[in-house]
Order: sequence, then C-alpha cells, then structure tokens
Amino acid sequence: MAAKPLYLDYHATTPVDPRVLADMLPFFTERFGNPHSRQHAWGWEARDAVEHARGQVAALINASAGEIVFTSGATESNNLAIRGVVETRRERGRHVITAATEHKSVLDLCAALGRDGCEVTVVGVDPSGLIDLDGLRRALRPDTILVTVMAANNEIGTVQPLAAIGAMVRDAGALLHTDAAQAAGKIPIDVQTAPIDLLSLTGHKFYGPKGCGALFVRRMKPRLTLPAQLLGGGQENGVRSGTLNVPGIVGLGRAAELCRIEMAEEAVRLRDLRDRLLDGLRARLPNIRVNGSLEHRLPHNLHVSFDGIDGEALLMALGDLAVSTGSACSSGSQAPSHVLQAIGATSQGAGASVRFGLGRPTTAADVEYAIERVSSVVGALLAAGLLPH
Repeated sequence: MAAKPLYLDYHATTPVDPRVLADMLPFFTERFGNPHSRQHAWGWEARDAVEHARGQVAALINASAGEIVFTSGATESNNLAIRGVVETRRERGRHVITAATEHKSVLDLCAALGRDGCEVTVVGVDPSGLIDLDGLRRALRPDTILVTVMAANNEIGTVQPLAAIGAMVRDAGALLHTDAAQAAGKIPIDVQTAPIDLLSLTGHKFYGPKGCGALFVRRMKPRLTLPAQLLGGGQENGVRSGTLNVPGIVGLGRAAELCRIEMAEEAVRLRDLRDRLLDGLRARLPNIRVNGSLEHRLPHNLHVSFDGIDGEALLMALGDLAVSTGSACSSGSQAPSHVLQAIGATSQGAGASVRFGLGRPTTAADVEYAIERVSSVVGALLAAGLLPH
C-alpha cells in the first residue's frame, strides 16, 4: 500500500487535536444530553459543557461569553452576520463595503445582496494584498451600514490592519464584520483593541472538528441584535435555532483554549519553518515569486508563483505533496484565482501558483522534503518547456 502524500494544506483543514478529541468523545455516548432539556441531569450536564466552551471561544478573541453564537462554521457565521446587519439597519442605509480578496462566502453573498437592492462597493488591495485604506475612506458614506473585511487571507496569508480599519469604520458610524476563519487561533485577535463588531470563525481551521463554528456579536457600544435566519426552538438567544452540536461545541471550545495557550510559541516555530521553506526554494529556483506581504502575513503561510511553469502540470507532478492552488472551498474551478487577480499576479506568463500551509504536525524534515520535491519537479518542468497556457 502506497504511503500517503505529505500534507501541507493546513489552510484547507486541520486534523482534530487528540486532546480535543478526548474531550469530545464522552458527549457522543454517556454524556449525550440535550442542553435544552432543563428537567434532568443529562440536560444540565450538556448545558454546562456548552457554556464552558462558550467561555473558551470568547477568551480566544477577548470577548465575553454572552457575545458568542454557535454555528455550523464560518460560512454560516458570515451569512448570519452580513444578512443580519442588512436587515436590521435597512432604515439607515443599504450600502455595504467589502474587499476584492474576500472569501467567496462573503463575495457571493454581497453579490446576492446587490441583486436584492443593496449597493455594494468592492475596495481594491495593493500588490501585497493589503486593503487600500484611502480607497476604503473614500468609499465610506453616510448610508454605509457595514464593512466586511477578512482578518487574514485564505490564499496568500496577508493579515489586514483591523485596528485601523475598525477605527475608520466606527468614525463613519458603520459596523465592521471580519471573517477570521484563517486568523483565529493562528494570530492574536482582540475585539476590544480592534473595534470589531462581528467576527466569524470555524473550528476545523485550528484543530477542532468540522461542522462547528461561532459568530461574535458585540453586545456593548454598540449593542447589536441580529434577526434569526433559522427559526424554530429559539436556541442561541433566538439568533440561531436548532439543537446544538454538543460534541462539536465542546471540541471547538477546547481547540480555542489550546490555541490561546500555545499560539505564540507555535507561531514562532511555524514562521521559522515557513522561512526555511522559502529560503530553500529560493536557493534552488530562479523563477520563484512570493505572493502577498511577507511582513503582514500568517506565520504558517507561503504562497508562491513559478514563472514559466504550467500550473496543471505542476500539480499533477506533485502527486505526493498535498498542497493547494488556492481556496479549497472553491476547488474544481479552472478560473484564475480572484485573489491573485486582485494583486496583479495573473499576468501572461505568471505560471503556476502554489499555497503551502504548514501545521502543528509539520516538522523540519517535512520542509526539507518539500524543498527537494518542489525544486526537482519545477526544474524538470522548466527543462521540458511546459509553459503556462
């Protein structure tokens, strides 16, 4: 039986940490209660576990427990936040601002809102992927109700200046939502220091389970109330009805706690490995370009282009190295990445682009293998003259 490829796609998803799994397992079996069964000990036990996890998630971003709404993941959280603000603030205005490099769960929703009567402004980014702050300032208007800008990009890893963005948005009287799916658990996020009003996150990006996420909704200055998009039992203070995924929530909470405790040390290790990967590739390949800011970047992200190389040929040749050409959530699309288009990295001859996502299990030996494997494959493709289409 062939060995599995080396996995370097931790932006797409991460394995559940064994410590997280250990906390989750009892809630599938002997501690199986419904947290909304208020008449017996099984329900009380499940309720207490959910509230403990709520506090763990809140602590990761310096929020209060009452500001956390559990969801199925960041896509649902994004929809709940953005649609909710549009519904509750429609009397104030119908203008929404976003950035050109947002995840499709934001861009596609904004496009749908535009068809429903909202006016959407998409602000550009500079060649490193940072939002054009002057462009954002010009786009803000008296009828702007929401600005939604991701904390860190899922392809090129660029980290946005949320504190500066939030201050600008607050001065304009609008609300700020951030999709923090890639940033939460990887870099510090403080919703008090950066005036963030709504924040989306998901557990499977930071060693928690798939299918469980959360939405932060600010309760003070300003106090926000979102309308429910799912109606039924009135769970999550009426914002999101449905029986809670208790094992998933327990896992989400434990994963958040581990990241809060270990994130700083882990970031140093992954940044060192990332830089080692880049230095090794640069030493062997003359045609490599880094996409995104090296200064304002997630510690575990490296996104590079190889000029003069056909992307499909490269990915087929790297069969034993699990990497990505972009967002796994839009996999299967042959269209150029909208993120690379936004930063001007898709000109003719731009060649193949690869995202490396390092993770908790990644070792120095893994990085050395990746350097050798990619260098040999790219060199062979260059020699064969397989040019980009």
